Parts: sequence; C-alpha cells; structure tokens
Amino acid sequence: MALAETGSFGSAAERLGYTQSAVSQQIAALERMLGARLVHRPGGPRRISLTAAGERLVVHAQAILRRAELAEADVHATADAAAPTLRIGTFQSVAVRVLPPLLQRFQARWPDVTVELVEHAGDEQLLDLVERGRLDLTFALLPVGEGPFAWRHLMNGEYVLITAAGAVPRDVSMAGISQLPLIGYRSLRNALRMEEYLAAHGHTPQVVFRTDGNAAIQRLVGVGLGAALVPAFAVDDQDEAIAVTRPVDELPPFVIGAAWHADRPLHPAVAGLVDLAVEVCGELQDPELAPS
Repeated sequence: MALAETGSFGSAAERLGYTQSAVSQQIAALERMLGARLVHRPGGPRRISLTAAGERLVVHAQAILRRAELAEADVHATADAAAPTLRIGTFQSVAVRVLPPLLQRFQARWPDVTVELVEHAGDEQLLDLVERGRLDLTFALLPVGEGPFAWRHLMNGEYVLITAAGAVPRDVSMAGISQLPLIGYRSLRNALRMEEYLAAHGHTPQVVFRTDGNAAIQRLVGVGLGAALVPAFAVDDQDEAIAVTRPVDELPPFVIGAAWHADRPLHPAVAGLVDLAVEVCGELQDPELAPS
C-alpha cells in the first residue's frame, strides 16, 4: 500500500520505518509467492508504477485492511458493552436541526451511554469512517451509493432559492435560476447532483463561488454576491438579509437517512438512537414532502 501511494521504494521505506532494501526484498518475495510481477521498475529517479496484477492486489489489500479495522472496532465495542461509547457522524444541517431534540431524548432513555459526534461538511468522509468501523452510525444523504451499508430513511426535504432581501427574481423556474449568479456547495453530494439535474434539463447553473458552509453561503447571498439553491432544512429563517422562495419547477428532494455497517452487529443503543431519529425527523418533516 505504501509503495502504491508513494511511487518509490525510498518513500515507502521512510513511511514504514524500514530500509529501502527491506521493502524491495519484501515486494520481490511477494512477487515470487504470487507468481506475478507487481510493479514496473523503471530505474533512476522515475516513479515506479503498478502492473495490472499489482493494481488488483491493492484493491484486495484495501479490503483486508478495512476488515481488520472493522474487527478491531467490534472487539473494542464488545469490551465496552457495559457502558458503551457511540460514535455518530453528522453534517451541518442535521447537527443544528435534528441533534438537539434527538440527543435530549436519547440521554433520557440511555443515560449510561456516551455519544461522541464527528462532523464533516458532507457525508462521503462519514460513510468511509462507517465502512472502516470508526463510526457506529452516520446521518447520510440517500441513496448512499456502493458500500457495505444498511440504512433507514429519516426525512425528505426540499430545495429553496435564497436571494438577498428585496432581490427576488421574477422568474424562479429552472430556466430563470440558471441565469442567476449562484453560490454553490463544494462537495455536498445531493447539491452537486442538483446542479447536474439542472444541466441535464438544459439549464446549466452559473456558479460564481463555492463553499460547504451553510452559514457562509447565506452570508454571501445576504450581501448580494449571488443566489443559492439550498436545502430548506439548512436555512436560518430568522436572517432578515435574505428572502426564501420555492422554485416553481419540481426539483428532486433532499433525502436524509441514517446509515451503518451492514456486517456489524447493531448495538441496542444504536438501534434505539435510529428509532428516536425516525421519531424526531417525523416531527420535523414537512407533511407535503413526506413519502407516500
């Protein structure tokens, strides 16, 4: 893995704390054992590269390392079963809207369980931590994509257009929105998917700034630097510097769920937290957007 990531025997040896000759000998021994060349050795200062066989081996090695991390996490969880610590992943809007009532109810029912929160702007890093056993559960955008995940739907949200107060455009159709200077997210999956949705319908958005901060987007909009399509869930509706408008065209929903590793036993406290999340999100859900 270190050799594939660094591209040289010297750098791999430095990362691993071995000598360069030791790393070279280990790779040679592995090649003899497997009966296939794993790396191209160009010689000199040029980077080494993996052969097709080497690339396939890296895929399997990554899977093995993830399973080892998962096993370690399960062993620790078993040892701490009497007073467990749950590691929960979250992102901005969920942290602000869902977590306060959710954790209040959870602590009342599970007072001996400690909750550690891990927050990222989007959910891709959180899902990676779930896959590696570093998180017991994460809030995520559905669908979660490929991976060893089980999940449960929590709520649907809608996208709204926010503009500076007093600057609401007359045309809030997809065509009209695509003509506005927009402030977009950098890495939020569903928001980027929304941009792809607009482009697929012939309305490529004109993005002038990008950031993953909900508050930053709202402030940029408030001072007149652009408009933004954001989940209604993420809007601070007490902000008098902005106006919130529903687009006239139907747009795909913003779908939030809870995801966990499908191959890990679900601790009763985690299952209880998921049930409470369904309860809390059901109360926050706009009835018009609830799945039928």
